[in-house]
Amino acid sequence: MNSRPVNYQKQTLFKITWPIFIEIALRMAMGIIATLMLGRFSDAAAAGVGVGNQLLSFFILVFNVTSIGATILIGQNLGAKQFHHADQIAHSVFFMNFWFGIMISIIVVLFGEHFLGLFQLKGTIFQDGRLFIHICGASLFLESLSLAMSAILRSHGFTKEVMIITVLMDLISVLGNIVATNGPLGLPVTGVSGVAWAMVVARLFAVTILFLVIWRKLNIRFSYKDCYHARRKDIRDLLSIGIPSAGEMLSYQLSQLIITALVVRIGSDTLAARVYIMNITMICYLFSVSVAQGTELMIARYIGGRQSQQAYKRGIKTVLIAVSSSILVSLIVACSGTFILGLFTTTSAIISIGIPILWINLVTEPGRAINIVLMGALKSAGDVRFPVVIGVISMWSIAVGLSYLLGIHFGLGLIGIWLAQGADEWFRGLFALKRWQSQPWKHLQSFVLCKTISK
Repeated sequence: MNSRPVNYQKQTLFKITWPIFIEIALRMAMGIIATLMLGRFSDAAAAGVGVGNQLLSFFILVFNVTSIGATILIGQNLGAKQFHHADQIAHSVFFMNFWFGIMISIIVVLFGEHFLGLFQLKGTIFQDGRLFIHICGASLFLESLSLAMSAILRSHGFTKEVMIITVLMDLISVLGNIVATNGPLGLPVTGVSGVAWAMVVARLFAVTILFLVIWRKLNIRFSYKDCYHARRKDIRDLLSIGIPSAGEMLSYQLSQLIITALVVRIGSDTLAARVYIMNITMICYLFSVSVAQGTELMIARYIGGRQSQQAYKRGIKTVLIAVSSSILVSLIVACSGTFILGLFTTTSAIISIGIPILWINLVTEPGRAINIVLMGALKSAGDVRFPVVIGVISMWSIAVGLSYLLGIHFGLGLIGIWLAQGADEWFRGLFALKRWQSQPWKHLQSFVLCKTISK
């Protein structure tokens, strides 16, 4: 339990971030490749799985309640050199995610069809979406354990190990997708079913390897006893940080589900275009998400070690890096829009809907970069409620409200919806910037708690 990564406090942002970047890139690639292959197989299958994936992503965010709390608390305890307590938190987050995962898996399997029915999908799109969420939903408990163990490893500085596991997991998934949609060597083409089962196998592999890595690197051994026991104080601390922290993301996913329902009202081509565009634009904010996560780990340690000025400077520097990269990548994607969309579909109506959206996205991404970096930084510094309050207000009044007004009422379609989402990102990003500049952790209870722990 006393084994620790060498010089974990002295790691640079680059050293922490590059494995996170590759890991997130591969996670995104898994979804993009699945969508790409299904788009070639059938636009209906791609749309159905896209909606199903969005629904599952909402439930997966429940697991982030404890995973986010674990990342922050373990990081702060490492910064304060409270290694034994950091290990106790690791066992507690395993306990909580085990039961969260079991409960959510049961709910999705039993009621997934009814959840999907809320989108008023019809025909083949509904059937493909239902098949996908039934198979993948049953394996959500594996995703829950994977997120918990990945958070533990990242908090200790083992971002490279998590990246390698993700690489292998994605290779399994991609190979499964190829078999499912192309049927090489005379194998049957299983389509949506095969893509879903490939994801299940990949998750099972990841959980198994994560168990072994945590055992070898941290000397932390999870057992069946961890499924029955956790310290009540750890549970309270994890939830007190995790619920507000994950609340912003839960609100975002729920608002996106509502916006998807609005898109369904416009038409199937628009729905397919949105699914493809959402996958493409992941590339634009990939780097922002990566450096944001690396920055969160560093800031948690700075706050735990009472180095508030270093935490502030790190946040500002990361914002400048993230904004610059998002503008550059978004410009490249917009200029290559016809080619990129052509990889997903040959339907000209879908391509014509998507091209203007990629140019609008060029304006959206800088605001998203500020939002992603500083909202995460505020959580790591202990300011966990502000992102939720601003997020809920903005997502529902601007993202959802303006999407309906521009996209449906004024008939601007997907263009109106994307303009509304851009306004939401900028609104939250600018508020987060103003909040960060005020350095709120100097007056927060969590900062006082960190000083108490370090004594």
